[in-house]
Amino acid sequence: MTSVDQSAVSSAPRPWHHLSAPAVLEELGTGPEGLSQTEVEARRARWGTNELTFSEPVPGWRILLHQFAGPLVGFLLVCAVVTAVQRHWVDTVAILAAVVLNAVIGFWQEKKAETEVRALQSLASPSSRVLRGGRTVAVPAADLVPGDLVLLESGDRVPADLRLVDVNGLRVDESMLTGEVLAADKDTHPVPAGAAVGDRPNSVFGGSLVVSGRATGVVVATGAGTELGSINELVQGAGGTAPLQELTHALERWIGVGVAAAAVFVFGAGILLGHEVSLMFRTAVALVVSAMPEALPVVLTVAMSVGVAQMARRHAVVRHLPSVETLGSTTVIGSDKTGTLTQNRLTVEAVWTPAGTVRIGSGTPPVVGPVLLEGLRTGALTNEADPVPGAEHDFHGDAVDVAMAAVASRFGAVTAEEVARRPLAHTPYEPALGYSQSVHAGPDGRRVLHVKGAPDALLARCAAMRTQDGEAPVDTGLAEAANEAMARDGLRVIATARRELAEDEALPPELPPPRGLLLLGLEGMADPPRPGVPEAVAACRDAGIRVTMITGDHPVTALAIAQRLGFGRQGPPLTGTEMADLDDDALDARLRQTDVAARTTPQDKLRIVDRLMGQGDVVAVTGDGVNDAPALKAASIGVAMGRSGTDVAREAADVVLTDDNFVTIVHAVEQGRITFATIRKATFFLLSTGIAALLAVTINVFTDSPLIFLPVQMLWMNLVTSGVQVIALAFEPGEGDELRTPPRARGEGVLDRVTWWRTGLSGAWIAGLALAAFQWALHTGSDDDHARTLALTVMVVASFFHVLNARALRRSVLQIPFLGNRLLLGATLLALALHLAVTSWPVSASVMGLTPLTPLEWIVCAGLGATVLVLVEVEKLLRRRAGARRAAAS
Repeated sequence: MTSVDQSAVSSAPRPWHHLSAPAVLEELGTGPEGLSQTEVEARRARWGTNELTFSEPVPGWRILLHQFAGPLVGFLLVCAVVTAVQRHWVDTVAILAAVVLNAVIGFWQEKKAETEVRALQSLASPSSRVLRGGRTVAVPAADLVPGDLVLLESGDRVPADLRLVDVNGLRVDESMLTGEVLAADKDTHPVPAGAAVGDRPNSVFGGSLVVSGRATGVVVATGAGTELGSINELVQGAGGTAPLQELTHALERWIGVGVAAAAVFVFGAGILLGHEVSLMFRTAVALVVSAMPEALPVVLTVAMSVGVAQMARRHAVVRHLPSVETLGSTTVIGSDKTGTLTQNRLTVEAVWTPAGTVRIGSGTPPVVGPVLLEGLRTGALTNEADPVPGAEHDFHGDAVDVAMAAVASRFGAVTAEEVARRPLAHTPYEPALGYSQSVHAGPDGRRVLHVKGAPDALLARCAAMRTQDGEAPVDTGLAEAANEAMARDGLRVIATARRELAEDEALPPELPPPRGLLLLGLEGMADPPRPGVPEAVAACRDAGIRVTMITGDHPVTALAIAQRLGFGRQGPPLTGTEMADLDDDALDARLRQTDVAARTTPQDKLRIVDRLMGQGDVVAVTGDGVNDAPALKAASIGVAMGRSGTDVAREAADVVLTDDNFVTIVHAVEQGRITFATIRKATFFLLSTGIAALLAVTINVFTDSPLIFLPVQMLWMNLVTSGVQVIALAFEPGEGDELRTPPRARGEGVLDRVTWWRTGLSGAWIAGLALAAFQWALHTGSDDDHARTLALTVMVVASFFHVLNARALRRSVLQIPFLGNRLLLGATLLALALHLAVTSWPVSASVMGLTPLTPLEWIVCAGLGATVLVLVEVEKLLRRRAGARRAAAS
């Protein structure tokens, strides 16, 4: 055996596909008899086993501790400790309940089973047949080493990356790596060094499946060095962070710092102004609890859970809660083609005969004449597809054979029994021949040779062609023009021809090459778009979302599908080979020119996603193959197909579509926007009522008056104004225009500038109402408890009307169905009833320092509280009119 250059086999990828088969064998130090056992052991000791390695899962205790790391949670825990020291157990329990609930749900979100490991391992072949020492032996796939000679046959799972050295009709399903619907025909000829994975017919890759034929290949990469290994490394290392998590953490920090600073200020000012230290300390703590939106984490969880439930009803299963909102903020959808935008099955879409081209699609052609039927019949009888029992016009087998059998069966050219009948003689398709042929006996007993194959291979063997008037000399130019027109439409073209055999013509065991054929026509087939996808792409465009195609398929096919779907930017497709020569700036420029990237590797897809995200886009990636997994995991949100998708793709994704329908993504985007709007509404309500309490207490400290609220009253106000109503607000339905507005601006927080302004305005207004009521009561002779009761009631009633403001961010609340959120209506009425009961029952009123109010006083409080509704409605009206004027001017 030739001694191997140890540097030839390394972890660094080499262009083995560029070398001839003998040169590969020589460099790898192997020969026709394979490796000796001694050499196998030496190589395994050097390069390890043919297995993938995986990172250790994050311990559960670390995930649980992470849930308590948020700034808002930290402030709440401090408040819980303080209220416990003060023996305010109800407040302590309420605060801890919110913290624990948030932690439990967050733990459930992040504690993902390491199923990526099992999914990738499921693609490994358990054993392989190899040549070692001149003998064929079965060994575990993990024992393979570079230089091993592996024997492949139909049905085998390829155990490692192989350079083929001997091929006999080998066809391999590589769709999980390339996205190609058709099985790849294999040979042994060298190809350019820069060829993409899908353009290397002399190589096969670990995890792919042998469809037919036999071959011998030499192992050129094992374990982490394989294409599957590189994908595994990308999946292990990739990972994105949901934008909502970043926004809410930033908001929590600002809120925590602001409320804590205000509490310290109130505490210090109160002491300087002569109030008791103990009272001011309790006041400061109560102010923190009442102003701090401790319900926010729960609201976030509830809103996202509601979104999850709504998406599940629309066939989108959300695996991680923050993904609900991320879909709503998506600005770019990078979609795989095969199985996502298309149906992942070939369908005959057009048939050419010398009489003209007939578009078939999914409907009945205008005229089903004898010439058309004759061509369809030949395509179905030169065929190895098998009928699916009990399913009409349904077959399984090679994608081309299935498409041609199905269309012929659907239009009555053949029956399923005729397709299943064994031919009198048959030559299977081989890439070197470019055709397949079968001999069948017709209804009259005459034998007919049916041939189908590549148009250039069959045209050279045809002597005539079938026309409506009978037979005519073959017009090669006419047929070639039809073939080119179909190819430009992205169709895979197969020619059909036939010849009647003479009665005395013998049938040898192996049919000779066909001759003197009668050309019947051309069948153009493609993987058709899924129903509704063009409309979904248009809906995304209306919603301000750019849809791009990122596929491993051929550029011509990808561009044809993009044109049919109505993609916006249809410049020359970006290819993986082109990307290799582009720096990041040049790649950014190309991505702005086209919405189609073809012949891309998993690394290329990941780089495209990284560049789009680097430009500030929120990127959703859809896909179903192993080659999509790294991009699915690295994207802002990964969306996998549930039916046709691989386990690897599903486990790397955040959302799984159970109906494999791109249209479902549009519904999911709409629900995501509703979810974010709900979170924004709840945050607006919580902050504005918190600001109201903060301003009222702070301003009151500097007046020559008693404290406007006692600590227990502030805690009660926090319960009835925020704790009861805001959870119900999380169930608010959408306003109906979610897909007619663009995604929110980059860098925009949970609240935008408009909502921040409205938050401050309404918070200040409510605080002013409470202070006015308090001072009026004092000046008219009311005692301190009665004045506080009036001020507190104004705050509670104002929150009743203010939660109506929160139901609509853009529209008037009068345009929102009053009973659209019955849970919110019930919760708000419950809050008012609780406050009425507490102020009216002498025991509770005495404990809380409250007094009963007269009906007139309740009416006055209601009138004051209702003004906040009028205030926000006027602000919305003025803003809408200003927007209309700007639109008219532009």
